[in-house]
Amino acid sequence: MNEITVEELKAKIDNNEDFQLIDVREPFEYETSNIDGEHIPLAEVVLEQDKIAKDKPVVVHCRSGKRSAQAIMLLEQEGFDNLYNLKGGIIAWRDAFAPDMQVY
Repeated sequence: MNEITVEELKAKIDNNEDFQLIDVREPFEYETSNIDGEHIPLAEVVLEQDKIAKDKPVVVHCRSGKRSAQAIMLLEQEGFDNLYNLKGGIIAWRDAFAPDMQVY
């Protein structure tokens, strides 16, 4: 499974690279804090796969990296090969860039 660090993700954002960010956490988690990813909860990721790009890199994240890894495994079974798991999830993002961010 391809992984990306929070530092690499921040560089993509800062450089205005063309990629998609997907947040697979639950709605209450997303409402508590998010990093502007498109919200598709893990339970809906296969049903909502038409919202996920196949023609550019897609970074998938959750709280710690476990649910996003599950989402990637499910989507790879559907033919996706452009997915990257955010190592450490939003917790790693908070620790690196947003110490005041509340993470459920």
